[in-house]
Amino acid sequence: MDGHGAVSPWSVLGGAAAVLFLWLASQVLEWAWWAPRRVNRALRAQGLRGTRYRLLCGDLIEEQRLRAAALARPVPVDRPHDFLPRVAPFLHRVLQEHGRYDEPAWMYTNQEEHGTETFAPGCVPLCFVNFRHENAGKLSFTWFGPTPRVLITDPELAREVLSNKCGDFVKSLLSPLSTLLVAGLVVLDGEKWVKHRRILNPAFHAEKLKGMLPAFLACCNELVDRWEKQISASAEPTELDVWPEFQNLSGDVISRAAFGVSYEEGRRIFLLQAEQAERLVQSFKTNYIPGFSLLPTENNRRMNEIDREVKTILRGIIEKRQKAAKNGEATKDDDLLGLLLESNMNYSDSDGKSSKGITVEEVIGECKVFYFAGMETTAVLLTWTVAVLSMHPEWQDRAREEVLQVFGENKPDFNGVARLKVVTMVLYEVLRLYPPVAAINRRTRQPTKLGGVTYPAGVMLTTPVMFIHRDPALWGSDADEFNPGRFADGVSKACRDPGAFAPFSWGPRVCIGQNFALLEAKLAVSMILQRFAFEVSPAYVHAPYTVLTLHPQHGAPVRLRRL
Repeated sequence: MDGHGAVSPWSVLGGAAAVLFLWLASQVLEWAWWAPRRVNRALRAQGLRGTRYRLLCGDLIEEQRLRAAALARPVPVDRPHDFLPRVAPFLHRVLQEHGRYDEPAWMYTNQEEHGTETFAPGCVPLCFVNFRHENAGKLSFTWFGPTPRVLITDPELAREVLSNKCGDFVKSLLSPLSTLLVAGLVVLDGEKWVKHRRILNPAFHAEKLKGMLPAFLACCNELVDRWEKQISASAEPTELDVWPEFQNLSGDVISRAAFGVSYEEGRRIFLLQAEQAERLVQSFKTNYIPGFSLLPTENNRRMNEIDREVKTILRGIIEKRQKAAKNGEATKDDDLLGLLLESNMNYSDSDGKSSKGITVEEVIGECKVFYFAGMETTAVLLTWTVAVLSMHPEWQDRAREEVLQVFGENKPDFNGVARLKVVTMVLYEVLRLYPPVAAINRRTRQPTKLGGVTYPAGVMLTTPVMFIHRDPALWGSDADEFNPGRFADGVSKACRDPGAFAPFSWGPRVCIGQNFALLEAKLAVSMILQRFAFEVSPAYVHAPYTVLTLHPQHGAPVRLRRL
């Protein structure tokens, strides 16, 4: 107060600031401490077991430490496809703790390097685990920052989550920065997702894909011609890293088949998107720090710069197409962008009434998904297919024999591709062992009962596709081995539960571009097998690791021989 007993404005402001600070502090404390403790008690009361909650970071630091140690070692050469301890050591640890997977000695014997504390009791991953066989009932949970995360390994429960018939499970992004890489169908829910899906569906019908076949073939033909020139120019067996080759191929296909632009025009976009993916993974390390994604760090600034540049390039492509159509000029209407714009212009709601479609910004969001998901999925699938066929020459020979029987030396055609049974079996088995996306995340929108357990709102539910694809209880004792023969009678008879095969997700939200990716993969594999034989290079190191999708850490060099 001043000398006359009046209250000083500064005292009022100071008091208001103190109240505001206390309120903010109480909100942070509620989010970071009290709410996790209440959820912890609720889960344990239902019989779930889990790690001790660590303020803010949860188990993220421990997970990062285990991953760094695992990536320092390649996969053992005698069991090349048994790489779960390398790709997901934290998730693998909890399953080993609960008796579902045998402990591979190659990951845990070097105590001097990693220390016994690395695998101390109670170090379980970011999830609850649901067992359907001998350890059923042993549920566990850990902490993704202050958020409990559930691992759903039962295909029946996974289908319930992914089908989301009641609307209880919504998309869950691992970082606030995720939308800088992908948007549209990948992140939408509810009516907006329904609208976008209805507009996009026509572009992915079989007849529309058939119209894109010339673009697919042109890109694949340029690839094999370039390889032939490399072989003829060298007197020694030609060694080639197929990982960047297939990245370029799938980027070229997306550029031509999706946007009707050249490889050079599209290359800038997929290089930017690839960098964005790497930076997004880096952002996961600081998820537990409130507001960190808003700070002007080097990583955050660069991610926003990339987003602006990608949007500018895509907006230019879209507006050029729209302007040409408005002026009555001839435009491509058989690529994905043309089909999308046409479908958007003619959009009608579920009652058949004419309705406004999606905005240009929303079209740009879908185009970002085309570029990243379309390029990544196929590049990853083709890389692992060639790498695995190099390790298993007997299946390479069987696939080549089928391709030559169906096409001879002619270019593949749409009807012939549909008759490729062995090639399809090989691709399915590669997708089983090396799924492009290792896990699919959802979040409970409200308190939700699943498998006899009631989960509070905001709990993450993760379907670990890679683990389900290798469950011996579902796939047999050879679950970690490459055996395309298991798909000889189709997906429905490949394992004990047809829903256990979900490389492109499952239910109504199954990847809309799966047929696009498989058609491109079948054409590329067929044309490569027609002209080349390949074997594992002495320089090859089998080291899968995740950068959102499953990449080869040290590339994928093979030795090529012209047939």
